[in-house]
Amino acid sequence: MTTVPEYARGYAGWPGRVGRLATETDFGWPREDRAPEGAPNVIVVLLDDMGYSDIAPFGGEIDTPHLTRLAAEGVSLTNYHTTPLCSPSRAAFLTGCNPHRVGYSMVANFDLGLPGFEGELPDDVLTLPEILRESGYATFAVGKWHLCRDAAMHDAADKSHWPLQRGFDRYYGTLESANSFFHPNRITRDNSALPIKEFPDDYYLTDDLTDNAIDMIRGLRSADAEKPFFLWFAHHAMHGPLGAKPVDMAKYAGRYAEGWDRIRESRLARQIALGLFPEDTPLPPPENGAAFGVPPWTDLTDEQRERFARYMEVYAAMVDNVDQNLGRLLDLLDELGERDNTIIVFTSDNGGTGEGGPEGTRSYFSSFIGIANVQPRDLPAGWNNDTDLDLDLIGGPRSMVHYPRGWGMASNTPFRFYKSQTFAGGVRVPWIMSWPNAPHELKGLRHQYQYVTDMTPTILELTGVRRPDTRRGKPALEPDGTSFVPVLKDPEATTTHPLQYTECGGQRGLWRDGWKIVSLHRPGAPFDASEFELYHVATDPNEMHNLAADHPELVAELADAWEREAWHNTVFPLIERPIPKRRRPADDRFGDPVTLFPRTPKLERHRSHRLIDLRDFEIEVELDYRTGDEGVLVAHGDQGGGYQLRVEDGELILAYNAYGLMHHRRAPMPDQARSITLRAMALPEVRWRLELAIDDTPVGEPLEIVMLIGFAPWSGIDIGINRQGPVDWELYERRRTFPWSGTLHRVHYRPGEHAPYDSSWVERAQRHAALLLD
Repeated sequence: MTTVPEYARGYAGWPGRVGRLATETDFGWPREDRAPEGAPNVIVVLLDDMGYSDIAPFGGEIDTPHLTRLAAEGVSLTNYHTTPLCSPSRAAFLTGCNPHRVGYSMVANFDLGLPGFEGELPDDVLTLPEILRESGYATFAVGKWHLCRDAAMHDAADKSHWPLQRGFDRYYGTLESANSFFHPNRITRDNSALPIKEFPDDYYLTDDLTDNAIDMIRGLRSADAEKPFFLWFAHHAMHGPLGAKPVDMAKYAGRYAEGWDRIRESRLARQIALGLFPEDTPLPPPENGAAFGVPPWTDLTDEQRERFARYMEVYAAMVDNVDQNLGRLLDLLDELGERDNTIIVFTSDNGGTGEGGPEGTRSYFSSFIGIANVQPRDLPAGWNNDTDLDLDLIGGPRSMVHYPRGWGMASNTPFRFYKSQTFAGGVRVPWIMSWPNAPHELKGLRHQYQYVTDMTPTILELTGVRRPDTRRGKPALEPDGTSFVPVLKDPEATTTHPLQYTECGGQRGLWRDGWKIVSLHRPGAPFDASEFELYHVATDPNEMHNLAADHPELVAELADAWEREAWHNTVFPLIERPIPKRRRPADDRFGDPVTLFPRTPKLERHRSHRLIDLRDFEIEVELDYRTGDEGVLVAHGDQGGGYQLRVEDGELILAYNAYGLMHHRRAPMPDQARSITLRAMALPEVRWRLELAIDDTPVGEPLEIVMLIGFAPWSGIDIGINRQGPVDWELYERRRTFPWSGTLHRVHYRPGEHAPYDSSWVERAQRHAALLLD
């Protein structure tokens, strides 16, 4: 037999003999990665911005029979904690690492150029789907991702932080932080945005996500009857803008007329009856102060009560719909005979939000503008944080709504404060797990403290999968979480997570052995121990009795522990709210001129917005217009705000959607035309002057109008059609997407100078923020 010579290549590692002839060679095949025998499926259902008490097993009045079933047959953690924000919580869940260590001090919309603010997972960080996939699992993700920067969501972006590159075999959802439930922006399948022309009239995002999750599981089972799967189902519900199906809203009509005070009281009573809290647990009074205050329901006007109740009807309908779709997944598992051997975890990424302010809004994107250091309340006179829409439109496809913070307070019953804060209202959320076929009984309530970083280690232990020490041949970052399987097995076991820091936008906290220090940081105040409050949360779970003055030594000790944990977890440097919206210098190229062509996909939202953001701009449409041609030439945005150029019935029409209020400028079209131009000149007071021209000749009346800023327009630029979210709803009802019927060559976007902002706005915003916290 021939010996393999030293200079031969490609034979190293072959398990047997290799000769010149096949008859002299051993056959061999690589070992197939297989999950442990009998390994369970895993489904994680993660809600967004849903508070502790919204579902029936945690005291809510909303109809959630499938969650009630899971809680009855499984185990619930009553003291489960997460981070105060969505991206950090998702990163912590999927990696088992504290979020600051893996680049998520804040949401993944930008990169401040500071440690911990990258908004992207480092290369040495293993994710749960990566580990499970290497161990023989199929891995699926549907819904909200929000783990890559918005500047990296466009078609030419480096996709190394998209779901498929971080461990998932399949993905269907949106990479964004929020979306419309009726006309969602930029749905992505796997690694590409879908070229959706328009959505059916009965489309609803939660239903669609569930359809695709079911299809992924069915597709797997058609090819392999035994391979276990991991499904990461990250809902966009309950994140604003809120929207619900009419049939679900009808179910809750009139249900919330009694108001948030009564709802809180009834929820706490049910929580005590369920055993979540002791009999003597008090209900904290509503917070005081402009930033967090909630008025008594009886102090509101009749109009306010009617409108505010409608907001909550929408919210309740959304929770109900989530439960209905969970029921569809359970039905599929029953059909496949796999319900007993499937682990289902249900939880939320953070507590309920107070972002809607004291009155909520019907124009979400005018309330959450995102200008660096400038809040909506500090903008010039005439800025409207709420568009006056008919009550019947609230929650439907023509509105972009968010509920008042009084309902966020009720959502977080019996805790204080909201999302983004380190008090219990921001970080303590419901947690339910069901696994009927578990080798040990996993049933009942567990009151031990556990943290979101414990989820990956716990799931790995339950599935019997070992976490590798390397990623791509290099040492992997060690996790911070610890499996709490001992707690699941034994209600008397001690917590496996005895200490945990928190930090979000300068708000700080630390839990240790039933004690907690927490801060409500005021802009300009020193980041030291003086601002810490102290609570014995083992006996005071809703943080009502500040014991800092009684135990100054303990405050100092825990403050020192927070400082050590902060340095140990890349928390420094601390920054204050409002968060500066700095960008990578490389992203400056997004403000360069762009030429767009018909029949190309809609330009991604962030990429589109940089062409008009707080600046002059010019849009030139090159075409061969002839009498009778009509349709949309350019559309940018959707129902929440945008602009559209179209020709209809012989008129050139600029349709401008100012956060839900429509404005039009019209001019007659000549028999022929070669170019149509829209020029926008940035004015002081956050306004544009918009002018139209045909073949360089000005036409029509100029329009001076409030700018679209922050996250508006939410949908990107369309050429020759208005796909997905319609800018002008009245046109959509008549002509749908209204594609251009003539010859359209190209469209040039030419960004110009930035707006002449008055720097005093920044100072005014900072002063106002400080007053709100006093």
